[in-house]
Amino acid sequence: MNTAVSSSPSMGQKGALQRFLDIVERGGNALPHPIIMFFYFAVGTVVLSALLSLIGVSVTYDAMDRVTGELVPATVAIKSLLTADGVRFIFTNAINAFTGHAALGTILVAMLGVGVAEHSGLISAMLKRLVLATPKSLLTPILVFAGIMSNIASDAGYVVLVPLGAIVFMSFGRHPLAGIAAAFAGVSGGFSANLVISSTDPLLGGISTEAARIMDPTYMVTPVANYYFMLVSTLLITVLGTIVTDRIVEPRLGTYGGDMGEKAEAMTPEELAGLKSAKWSFIALIALLCALIIPESAPLRDQATGQILGNSPFMQSIILILTAAFLIPGAAYGFASKTFDSAEGVVTGMVKSMSTMASVLVIIFVSAQFVSYFTYSNLGIVAAVSGAELLQNIGFTGLPLAVAMVVLSAIVNLFMGGASSKWLIMAPVFIPMFMQLGFTPEYTQVAYRIGDSTTNIITPLMTYFPIIASFAARYQEENGPKIGMGTVISMMMPYTFFFLGGWIVMFIVWSVLNLPLGPGAVMFM
Repeated sequence: MNTAVSSSPSMGQKGALQRFLDIVERGGNALPHPIIMFFYFAVGTVVLSALLSLIGVSVTYDAMDRVTGELVPATVAIKSLLTADGVRFIFTNAINAFTGHAALGTILVAMLGVGVAEHSGLISAMLKRLVLATPKSLLTPILVFAGIMSNIASDAGYVVLVPLGAIVFMSFGRHPLAGIAAAFAGVSGGFSANLVISSTDPLLGGISTEAARIMDPTYMVTPVANYYFMLVSTLLITVLGTIVTDRIVEPRLGTYGGDMGEKAEAMTPEELAGLKSAKWSFIALIALLCALIIPESAPLRDQATGQILGNSPFMQSIILILTAAFLIPGAAYGFASKTFDSAEGVVTGMVKSMSTMASVLVIIFVSAQFVSYFTYSNLGIVAAVSGAELLQNIGFTGLPLAVAMVVLSAIVNLFMGGASSKWLIMAPVFIPMFMQLGFTPEYTQVAYRIGDSTTNIITPLMTYFPIIASFAARYQEENGPKIGMGTVISMMMPYTFFFLGGWIVMFIVWSVLNLPLGPGAVMFM
Protein backbone atom coordinates (compact mmCIF):
# COMPACT_ATOMS: atom_id res chain seq x y z
CA MET A 1 0.00 0.00 0.00
CA ASN A 2 1.32 3.41 -0.93
CA THR A 3 1.33 5.40 2.30
CA ALA A 4 3.54 8.19 0.96
CA VAL A 5 0.64 10.05 -0.62
CA SER A 6 -1.88 9.56 2.14
CA SER A 7 -3.74 12.69 3.15
CA SER A 8 -5.43 11.26 6.19
CA PRO A 9 -5.82 13.81 8.96
CA SER A 10 -5.50 11.10 11.57
CA MET A 11 -1.76 10.94 11.14
CA GLY A 12 0.16 13.41 13.33
CA GLN A 13 2.19 14.98 10.56
CA LYS A 14 -0.73 15.24 8.16
CA GLY A 15 -2.94 16.57 10.94
CA ALA A 16 -0.55 19.48 11.52
CA LEU A 17 -0.34 20.06 7.77
CA GLN A 18 -4.10 20.02 7.46
CA ARG A 19 -4.48 22.55 10.28
CA PHE A 20 -1.96 24.83 8.57
CA LEU A 21 -3.81 24.50 5.24
CA ASP A 22 -7.10 25.30 6.95
CA ILE A 23 -5.59 28.54 8.28
CA VAL A 24 -4.27 29.44 4.82
CA GLU A 25 -7.61 28.67 3.19
CA ARG A 26 -9.65 30.66 5.74
CA GLY A 27 -7.26 33.62 5.53
CA GLY A 28 -7.28 33.62 1.74
CA ASN A 29 -11.06 33.26 1.49
CA ALA A 30 -11.48 36.20 3.88
CA LEU A 31 -9.72 38.52 1.41
CA PRO A 32 -12.00 40.49 -0.92
CA HIS A 33 -11.65 40.34 -4.69
CA PRO A 34 -8.55 42.28 -5.86
CA ILE A 35 -10.74 44.86 -7.61
CA ILE A 36 -12.70 45.50 -4.41
CA MET A 37 -9.46 45.54 -2.44
CA PHE A 38 -8.00 48.27 -4.64
CA PHE A 39 -11.22 50.25 -4.30
CA TYR A 40 -10.80 50.10 -0.53
CA PHE A 41 -7.15 51.15 -0.90
CA ALA A 42 -8.16 54.12 -3.05
CA VAL A 43 -10.82 55.26 -0.57
CA GLY A 44 -8.41 54.72 2.32
CA THR A 45 -5.77 56.83 0.57
CA VAL A 46 -8.24 59.70 0.19
CA VAL A 47 -9.20 59.60 3.87
CA LEU A 48 -5.63 59.11 5.10
CA SER A 49 -4.32 61.98 2.99
CA ALA A 50 -6.89 64.31 4.54
CA LEU A 51 -6.05 63.25 8.10
CA LEU A 52 -2.25 63.42 7.69
CA SER A 53 -2.47 66.74 5.85
CA LEU A 54 -4.58 68.13 8.69
CA ILE A 55 -1.86 67.37 11.25
CA GLY A 56 0.90 68.64 8.95
CA VAL A 57 2.91 65.46 8.24
CA SER A 58 6.00 66.03 6.07
CA VAL A 59 9.45 64.54 5.42
CA THR A 60 12.80 65.92 4.29
CA TYR A 61 15.10 63.84 2.11
CA ASP A 62 17.84 64.15 -0.49
CA ALA A 63 16.30 64.40 -3.96
CA MET A 64 18.08 64.57 -7.30
CA ASP A 65 17.94 67.88 -9.12
CA ARG A 66 16.76 67.09 -12.66
CA VAL A 67 18.85 69.90 -14.15
CA THR A 68 22.18 69.51 -12.34
CA GLY A 69 21.88 65.83 -11.35
CA GLU A 70 23.02 66.72 -7.83
CA LEU A 71 21.36 65.65 -4.57
CA VAL A 72 19.64 68.54 -2.81
CA PRO A 73 17.48 68.59 0.36
CA ALA A 74 13.75 68.50 -0.40
CA THR A 75 10.79 68.76 1.95
CA VAL A 76 7.52 67.11 0.96
CA ALA A 77 4.22 67.45 2.84
CA ILE A 78 1.08 65.35 2.55
CA LYS A 79 -1.51 66.85 0.17
CA SER A 80 -5.16 66.20 0.97
CA LEU A 81 -7.39 64.71 -1.70
CA LEU A 82 -10.45 66.17 0.03
CA THR A 83 -9.57 69.78 -0.82
CA ALA A 84 -10.98 71.50 -3.90
CA ASP A 85 -7.74 70.81 -5.79
CA GLY A 86 -7.73 67.20 -4.65
CA VAL A 87 -11.33 66.58 -5.73
CA ARG A 88 -10.61 68.15 -9.12
CA PHE A 89 -7.61 65.80 -9.49
CA ILE A 90 -9.74 62.74 -8.69
CA PHE A 91 -12.30 63.61 -11.35
CA THR A 92 -10.08 64.96 -14.11
CA ASN A 93 -7.20 62.48 -13.84
CA ALA A 94 -9.17 59.21 -13.81
CA ILE A 95 -8.88 58.46 -17.53
CA ASN A 96 -5.28 59.65 -17.82
CA ALA A 97 -4.28 57.46 -14.86
CA PHE A 98 -5.75 54.43 -16.64
CA THR A 99 -4.59 55.04 -20.21
CA GLY A 100 -1.18 56.23 -19.03
CA HIS A 101 -0.50 53.16 -16.89
CA ALA A 102 2.75 51.63 -18.13
CA ALA A 103 1.44 48.05 -17.91
CA LEU A 104 -1.67 48.65 -20.01
CA GLY A 105 -0.34 48.90 -23.55
CA THR A 106 2.53 46.46 -23.10
CA ILE A 107 0.46 43.55 -21.80
CA LEU A 108 -2.35 44.05 -24.34
CA VAL A 109 0.00 44.17 -27.32
CA ALA A 110 2.04 41.19 -26.10
CA MET A 111 -1.09 39.07 -25.60
CA LEU A 112 -2.18 39.62 -29.21
CA GLY A 113 0.69 37.44 -30.41
CA VAL A 114 0.42 34.93 -27.58
CA GLY A 115 -3.31 34.55 -28.31
CA VAL A 116 -2.66 33.56 -31.92
CA ALA A 117 0.02 31.03 -30.89
CA GLU A 118 -2.33 29.51 -28.32
CA HIS A 119 -5.44 29.46 -30.50
CA SER A 120 -3.60 27.87 -33.43
CA GLY A 121 -2.30 25.06 -31.20
CA LEU A 122 1.36 25.97 -31.70
CA ILE A 123 2.26 26.18 -28.02
CA SER A 124 0.54 22.90 -27.16
CA ALA A 125 2.21 21.16 -30.10
CA MET A 126 5.65 22.50 -29.13
CA LEU A 127 5.28 21.24 -25.56
CA LYS A 128 4.05 17.86 -26.77
CA ARG A 129 6.89 17.55 -29.30
CA LEU A 130 9.51 18.46 -26.72
CA VAL A 131 8.34 15.89 -24.18
CA LEU A 132 7.67 13.02 -26.62
CA ALA A 133 11.09 13.39 -28.26
CA THR A 134 12.89 13.13 -24.92
CA PRO A 135 15.01 10.04 -24.10
CA LYS A 136 14.25 8.26 -20.82
CA SER A 137 17.42 9.48 -19.09
CA LEU A 138 16.48 13.13 -19.72
CA LEU A 139 12.74 12.80 -19.13
CA THR A 140 12.58 14.60 -15.77
CA PRO A 141 14.77 17.63 -16.60
CA ILE A 142 13.07 18.12 -19.97
CA LEU A 143 9.62 17.93 -18.38
CA VAL A 144 10.57 20.49 -15.71
CA PHE A 145 12.23 22.69 -18.33
CA ALA A 146 9.17 22.49 -20.60
CA GLY A 147 7.02 23.55 -17.66
CA ILE A 148 9.20 26.59 -17.02
CA MET A 149 9.13 27.57 -20.68
CA SER A 150 5.34 27.14 -20.86
CA ASN A 151 4.77 30.35 -18.89
CA ILE A 152 5.22 32.31 -22.11
CA ALA A 153 1.53 31.49 -22.56
CA SER A 154 -1.25 31.95 -20.05
CA ASP A 155 -2.42 28.42 -19.19
CA ALA A 156 -1.03 25.98 -21.76
CA GLY A 157 1.34 24.46 -19.21
CA TYR A 158 -1.42 23.73 -16.72
CA VAL A 159 -3.95 22.26 -19.13
CA VAL A 160 -1.57 20.52 -21.55
CA LEU A 161 1.78 19.77 -19.97
CA VAL A 162 0.70 18.65 -16.47
CA PRO A 163 -1.63 15.84 -17.65
CA LEU A 164 0.83 15.00 -20.44
CA GLY A 165 3.59 14.62 -17.82
CA ALA A 166 1.64 11.86 -16.09
CA ILE A 167 1.03 10.01 -19.37
CA VAL A 168 4.67 10.26 -20.51
CA PHE A 169 5.97 9.04 -17.14
CA MET A 170 3.65 6.03 -17.38
CA SER A 171 4.89 5.36 -20.90
CA PHE A 172 8.35 4.83 -19.37
CA GLY A 173 6.99 2.71 -16.51
CA ARG A 174 7.29 5.53 -13.95
CA HIS A 175 4.77 6.82 -11.42
CA PRO A 176 2.24 9.17 -13.08
CA LEU A 177 2.00 11.38 -9.98
CA ALA A 178 5.75 12.05 -10.25
CA GLY A 179 5.14 13.26 -13.82
CA ILE A 180 2.38 15.56 -12.61
CA ALA A 181 4.63 16.86 -9.81
CA ALA A 182 7.59 17.54 -12.13
CA ALA A 183 5.45 19.36 -14.70
CA PHE A 184 3.53 21.34 -12.07
CA ALA A 185 6.79 22.32 -10.35
CA GLY A 186 8.14 23.74 -13.61
CA VAL A 187 4.93 25.43 -14.75
CA SER A 188 4.01 27.09 -11.47
CA GLY A 189 7.00 26.86 -9.10
CA GLY A 190 9.33 28.16 -11.81
CA PHE A 191 6.79 30.70 -13.06
CA SER A 192 9.19 33.67 -13.07
CA ALA A 193 12.06 31.91 -14.86
CA ASN A 194 12.37 31.62 -18.65
CA LEU A 195 14.86 31.75 -21.51
CA VAL A 196 12.71 34.23 -23.41
CA ILE A 197 10.73 37.32 -22.51
CA SER A 198 7.22 36.26 -21.48
CA SER A 199 4.01 38.24 -21.08
CA THR A 200 4.72 38.50 -17.34
CA ASP A 201 7.84 40.64 -17.89
CA PRO A 202 6.18 43.67 -19.49
CA LEU A 203 3.26 43.45 -17.06
CA LEU A 204 5.42 43.50 -13.92
CA GLY A 205 7.83 45.99 -15.50
CA GLY A 206 4.97 48.39 -16.17
CA ILE A 207 3.76 48.15 -12.59
CA SER A 208 7.30 48.70 -11.31
CA THR A 209 7.67 51.73 -13.57
CA GLU A 210 4.56 53.34 -12.11
CA ALA A 211 5.81 52.68 -8.57
CA ALA A 212 9.32 53.98 -9.29
CA ARG A 213 7.89 57.22 -10.69
CA ILE A 214 6.59 58.05 -7.22
CA MET A 215 10.22 58.94 -6.47
CA ASP A 216 11.57 59.60 -9.97
CA PRO A 217 9.02 60.63 -12.65
CA THR A 218 11.46 59.71 -15.44
CA TYR A 219 12.26 56.14 -14.30
CA MET A 220 11.55 53.24 -16.66
CA VAL A 221 11.68 49.51 -15.86
CA THR A 222 11.97 47.70 -19.19
CA PRO A 223 10.50 44.26 -19.98
CA VAL A 224 14.05 42.83 -20.14
CA ALA A 225 15.09 44.31 -16.77
CA ASN A 226 15.34 40.87 -15.10
CA TYR A 227 16.30 38.83 -18.17
CA TYR A 228 19.85 37.75 -17.19
CA PHE A 229 18.74 36.69 -13.71
CA MET A 230 15.71 34.77 -14.98
CA LEU A 231 17.73 33.08 -17.74
CA VAL A 232 20.13 31.61 -15.17
CA SER A 233 17.15 30.87 -12.89
CA THR A 234 15.75 28.59 -15.62
CA LEU A 235 18.80 26.36 -15.34
CA LEU A 236 18.68 26.45 -11.54
CA ILE A 237 15.01 25.47 -11.29
CA THR A 238 15.46 22.75 -13.91
CA VAL A 239 18.29 21.18 -11.89
CA LEU A 240 16.51 21.53 -8.54
CA GLY A 241 13.24 20.23 -9.97
CA THR A 242 15.01 17.18 -11.38
CA ILE A 243 16.76 16.41 -8.08
CA VAL A 244 13.58 16.73 -6.03
CA THR A 245 11.55 14.59 -8.47
CA ASP A 246 14.08 11.77 -8.86
CA ARG A 247 15.55 11.72 -5.35
CA ILE A 248 12.64 12.70 -3.09
CA VAL A 249 9.16 12.70 -4.64
CA GLU A 250 9.17 9.59 -6.83
CA PRO A 251 10.92 7.34 -4.24
CA ARG A 252 8.28 8.36 -1.66
CA LEU A 253 5.49 7.53 -4.08
CA GLY A 254 6.79 3.99 -4.53
CA THR A 255 5.64 1.68 -7.31
CA TYR A 256 2.43 2.62 -9.06
CA GLY A 257 -0.16 -0.15 -8.75
CA GLY A 258 -2.74 1.21 -11.17
CA ASP A 259 -3.34 0.66 -14.87
CA MET A 260 -0.24 1.57 -16.87
CA GLY A 261 -2.03 1.25 -20.21
CA GLU A 262 -2.47 4.97 -20.95
CA LYS A 263 -0.01 6.10 -23.59
CA ALA A 264 0.92 9.50 -24.94
CA GLU A 265 -0.48 10.13 -28.39
CA ALA A 266 2.03 10.51 -31.19
CA MET A 267 2.33 13.73 -33.15
CA THR A 268 -0.13 13.88 -36.01
CA PRO A 269 1.02 14.70 -39.58
CA GLU A 270 -0.87 17.99 -39.32
CA GLU A 271 0.97 18.93 -36.12
CA LEU A 272 4.35 18.05 -37.64
CA ALA A 273 3.58 20.08 -40.76
CA GLY A 274 2.50 23.01 -38.60
CA LEU A 275 5.67 22.90 -36.52
CA LYS A 276 7.82 22.82 -39.65
CA SER A 277 6.05 25.85 -41.08
CA ALA A 278 6.31 27.69 -37.74
CA LYS A 279 10.05 26.95 -37.58
CA TRP A 280 10.78 28.43 -40.99
CA SER A 281 8.61 31.48 -40.36
CA PHE A 282 10.48 32.11 -37.10
CA ILE A 283 13.83 31.79 -38.87
CA ALA A 284 12.65 34.32 -41.46
CA LEU A 285 11.62 36.70 -38.67
CA ILE A 286 15.05 36.37 -37.02
CA ALA A 287 16.74 37.09 -40.35
CA LEU A 288 14.64 40.23 -40.77
CA LEU A 289 15.48 41.40 -37.24
CA CYS A 290 19.19 40.83 -37.87
CA ALA A 291 18.97 43.03 -40.96
CA LEU A 292 17.31 45.73 -38.87
CA ILE A 293 19.83 45.49 -36.02
CA ILE A 294 23.28 44.29 -37.08
CA PRO A 295 24.44 46.79 -39.76
CA GLU A 296 26.04 49.93 -38.32
CA SER A 297 23.36 52.15 -39.84
CA ALA A 298 20.52 49.73 -39.01
CA PRO A 299 17.25 51.54 -38.15
CA LEU A 300 16.81 49.76 -34.80
CA ARG A 301 20.20 50.87 -33.45
CA ASP A 302 20.57 54.01 -31.37
CA GLN A 303 21.26 56.61 -34.06
CA ALA A 304 23.43 58.73 -31.75
CA THR A 305 25.62 56.03 -30.16
CA GLY A 306 25.16 53.05 -32.48
CA GLN A 307 24.24 50.86 -29.48
CA ILE A 308 21.77 47.97 -29.80
CA LEU A 309 20.86 47.84 -26.10
CA GLY A 310 20.09 50.69 -23.73
CA ASN A 311 17.60 53.30 -24.92
CA SER A 312 17.73 52.14 -28.53
CA PRO A 313 14.78 51.70 -30.94
CA PHE A 314 15.35 47.95 -30.63
CA MET A 315 14.77 48.01 -26.86
CA GLN A 316 11.85 50.41 -27.23
CA SER A 317 10.17 48.04 -29.69
CA ILE A 318 10.82 44.83 -27.74
CA ILE A 319 7.10 44.30 -27.05
CA LEU A 320 6.19 44.55 -30.74
CA ILE A 321 9.02 42.12 -31.55
CA LEU A 322 7.80 39.73 -28.85
CA THR A 323 4.29 39.93 -30.31
CA ALA A 324 5.59 39.14 -33.80
CA ALA A 325 7.63 36.21 -32.46
CA PHE A 326 4.38 34.57 -31.33
CA LEU A 327 1.96 35.85 -33.96
CA ILE A 328 3.88 34.98 -37.14
CA PRO A 329 4.87 31.39 -36.22
CA GLY A 330 1.42 30.92 -34.65
CA ALA A 331 -0.31 31.92 -37.88
CA ALA A 332 2.08 29.79 -39.94
CA TYR A 333 1.36 26.78 -37.73
CA GLY A 334 -2.39 27.37 -37.94
CA PHE A 335 -2.49 27.44 -41.74
CA ALA A 336 -0.12 24.48 -42.17
CA SER A 337 -1.88 22.30 -39.57
CA LYS A 338 -5.30 23.38 -40.86
CA THR A 339 -6.45 24.71 -37.49
CA PHE A 340 -6.85 27.98 -39.40
CA ASP A 341 -8.73 27.85 -42.69
CA SER A 342 -8.62 31.60 -43.28
CA ALA A 343 -7.20 34.82 -41.86
CA GLU A 344 -10.25 34.95 -39.60
CA GLY A 345 -8.59 32.28 -37.46
CA VAL A 346 -5.77 34.72 -36.68
CA VAL A 347 -8.29 37.41 -35.80
CA THR A 348 -10.22 34.98 -33.60
CA GLY A 349 -7.03 34.14 -31.70
CA MET A 350 -6.38 37.83 -31.04
CA VAL A 351 -9.97 38.44 -29.95
CA LYS A 352 -9.95 35.43 -27.61
CA SER A 353 -6.75 36.62 -25.98
CA MET A 354 -8.30 40.04 -25.41
CA SER A 355 -11.42 38.49 -23.88
CA THR A 356 -9.26 36.83 -21.23
CA MET A 357 -7.83 40.25 -20.32
CA ALA A 358 -11.15 41.71 -19.12
CA SER A 359 -10.43 41.24 -15.42
CA VAL A 360 -6.87 42.55 -15.89
CA LEU A 361 -8.22 45.74 -17.48
CA VAL A 362 -10.61 46.36 -14.60
CA ILE A 363 -7.87 45.70 -12.04
CA ILE A 364 -5.51 48.08 -13.85
CA PHE A 365 -8.19 50.79 -13.96
CA VAL A 366 -8.97 50.62 -10.24
CA SER A 367 -5.35 50.14 -9.17
CA ALA A 368 -4.27 53.04 -11.42
CA GLN A 369 -6.60 55.32 -9.46
CA PHE A 370 -5.08 54.11 -6.19
CA VAL A 371 -1.52 54.70 -7.45
CA SER A 372 -2.38 58.15 -8.81
CA TYR A 373 -3.97 59.14 -5.47
CA PHE A 374 -0.95 57.71 -3.65
CA THR A 375 1.39 59.75 -5.83
CA TYR A 376 -0.61 63.02 -5.81
CA SER A 377 -0.98 63.00 -2.02
CA ASN A 378 2.76 62.37 -1.52
CA LEU A 379 1.87 59.40 0.70
CA GLY A 380 4.24 57.29 -1.40
CA ILE A 381 7.23 59.56 -0.76
CA VAL A 382 6.42 60.00 2.92
CA ALA A 383 5.97 56.24 3.42
CA ALA A 384 9.17 55.47 1.51
CA VAL A 385 11.32 58.01 3.37
CA SER A 386 9.83 57.18 6.79
CA GLY A 387 10.11 53.45 6.21
CA ALA A 388 13.68 53.75 4.97
CA GLU A 389 14.67 55.84 7.98
CA LEU A 390 13.09 53.31 10.35
CA LEU A 391 14.93 50.40 8.73
CA GLN A 392 18.20 52.33 8.81
CA ASN A 393 17.71 53.21 12.49
CA ILE A 394 17.21 49.57 13.46
CA GLY A 395 20.07 48.47 11.20
CA PHE A 396 17.89 46.30 8.95
CA THR A 397 19.14 47.23 5.50
CA GLY A 398 21.25 45.79 2.69
CA LEU A 399 21.13 42.17 1.64
CA PRO A 400 19.24 40.86 4.74
CA LEU A 401 16.40 43.26 3.90
CA ALA A 402 16.34 42.10 0.27
CA VAL A 403 16.16 38.44 1.38
CA ALA A 404 13.36 39.36 3.80
CA MET A 405 11.49 40.78 0.79
CA VAL A 406 11.74 37.38 -0.92
CA VAL A 407 10.35 35.59 2.14
CA LEU A 408 7.56 38.14 2.59
CA SER A 409 6.48 37.68 -1.03
CA ALA A 410 6.44 33.90 -0.56
CA ILE A 411 4.23 34.19 2.53
CA VAL A 412 1.83 36.70 0.97
CA ASN A 413 1.48 34.40 -2.05
CA LEU A 414 -0.01 31.70 0.20
CA PHE A 415 -3.00 33.93 0.88
CA MET A 416 -3.42 35.84 -2.37
CA GLY A 417 -2.88 34.51 -5.87
CA GLY A 418 -2.07 36.47 -9.00
CA ALA A 419 1.42 37.85 -9.55
CA SER A 420 0.22 41.17 -10.94
CA SER A 421 -2.49 41.68 -8.32
CA LYS A 422 -0.04 41.36 -5.44
CA TRP A 423 2.61 43.46 -7.15
CA LEU A 424 0.08 46.22 -7.78
CA ILE A 425 -0.40 46.35 -4.00
CA MET A 426 3.21 45.89 -2.91
CA ALA A 427 5.14 47.84 -5.56
CA PRO A 428 3.93 51.38 -4.67
CA VAL A 429 5.10 50.81 -1.09
CA PHE A 430 8.27 48.74 -1.41
CA ILE A 431 9.86 50.11 -4.59
CA PRO A 432 10.05 53.74 -3.39
CA MET A 433 11.18 52.56 0.05
CA PHE A 434 13.92 50.37 -1.39
CA MET A 435 14.98 53.16 -3.75
CA GLN A 436 15.61 55.32 -0.68
CA LEU A 437 17.78 52.52 0.69
CA GLY A 438 19.82 52.28 -2.51
CA PHE A 439 18.09 49.35 -4.27
CA THR A 440 16.89 49.76 -7.84
CA PRO A 441 13.27 48.92 -8.77
CA GLU A 442 14.62 46.11 -10.96
CA TYR A 443 16.30 44.53 -7.91
CA THR A 444 13.17 44.82 -5.77
CA GLN A 445 11.14 43.28 -8.60
CA VAL A 446 13.48 40.27 -8.74
CA ALA A 447 13.11 39.71 -4.99
CA TYR A 448 9.33 39.79 -5.36
CA ARG A 449 9.29 37.39 -8.31
CA ILE A 450 11.33 34.76 -6.48
CA GLY A 451 8.97 34.63 -3.52
CA ASP A 452 5.87 34.86 -5.69
CA SER A 453 6.82 31.77 -7.71
CA THR A 454 7.97 29.33 -5.05
CA THR A 455 4.77 28.96 -3.03
CA ASN A 456 2.36 28.76 -5.98
CA ILE A 457 2.52 24.97 -5.87
CA ILE A 458 1.42 24.54 -2.24
CA THR A 459 -1.44 27.01 -1.84
CA PRO A 460 -5.01 25.77 -2.46
CA LEU A 461 -5.91 29.36 -3.35
CA MET A 462 -3.94 29.22 -6.61
CA THR A 463 -6.46 29.25 -9.48
CA TYR A 464 -5.32 26.01 -11.09
CA PHE A 465 -4.66 24.07 -7.89
CA PRO A 466 -8.06 22.26 -7.82
CA ILE A 467 -7.53 21.32 -11.47
CA ILE A 468 -4.11 19.83 -10.70
CA ALA A 469 -5.68 17.89 -7.82
CA SER A 470 -8.31 16.52 -10.21
CA PHE A 471 -5.58 15.41 -12.63
CA ALA A 472 -3.85 13.59 -9.78
CA ALA A 473 -7.10 11.95 -8.64
CA ARG A 474 -7.35 10.17 -12.00
CA TYR A 475 -4.50 7.94 -10.85
CA GLN A 476 -6.20 6.77 -7.67
CA GLU A 477 -5.09 3.20 -6.99
CA GLU A 478 -7.67 0.58 -6.14
CA ASN A 479 -7.74 0.11 -2.34
CA GLY A 480 -5.08 2.81 -2.10
CA PRO A 481 -5.16 6.02 -0.05
CA LYS A 482 -7.44 8.78 -1.27
CA ILE A 483 -5.74 11.36 -3.48
CA GLY A 484 -6.89 14.88 -2.67
CA MET A 485 -5.56 18.41 -2.30
CA GLY A 486 -3.60 17.42 0.79
CA THR A 487 -1.85 14.75 -1.27
CA VAL A 488 -0.80 17.26 -3.89
CA ILE A 489 0.43 19.77 -1.31
CA SER A 490 2.50 17.20 0.57
CA MET A 491 3.92 16.02 -2.76
CA MET A 492 4.83 19.56 -3.84
CA MET A 493 6.19 20.81 -0.50
CA PRO A 494 9.79 19.63 -1.17
CA TYR A 495 9.84 21.63 -4.41
CA THR A 496 8.86 24.80 -2.53
CA PHE A 497 11.62 24.35 0.06
CA PHE A 498 14.32 23.56 -2.52
CA PHE A 499 13.22 26.25 -4.99
CA LEU A 500 12.98 28.95 -2.32
CA GLY A 501 16.27 27.97 -0.67
CA GLY A 502 18.16 27.56 -3.94
CA TRP A 503 16.80 30.78 -5.40
CA ILE A 504 17.72 32.74 -2.26
CA VAL A 505 21.28 31.39 -2.42
CA MET A 506 21.51 32.41 -6.08
CA PHE A 507 20.03 35.83 -5.21
CA ILE A 508 22.65 36.34 -2.49
CA VAL A 509 25.54 35.30 -4.76
CA TRP A 510 24.22 37.55 -7.55
CA SER A 511 24.00 40.45 -5.10
CA VAL A 512 27.49 39.93 -3.65
CA LEU A 513 29.00 39.79 -7.15
CA ASN A 514 26.90 42.83 -8.17
CA LEU A 515 25.97 41.28 -11.51
CA PRO A 516 23.58 43.02 -13.92
CA LEU A 517 19.97 41.79 -13.71
CA GLY A 518 19.28 42.44 -17.38
CA PRO A 519 20.35 44.72 -20.23
CA GLY A 520 21.08 48.08 -18.62
CA ALA A 521 19.56 46.98 -15.29
CA VAL A 522 21.76 47.14 -12.19
CA MET A 523 21.00 46.26 -8.58
CA PHE A 524 22.00 49.38 -6.70
CA MET A 525 21.12 53.04 -7.26
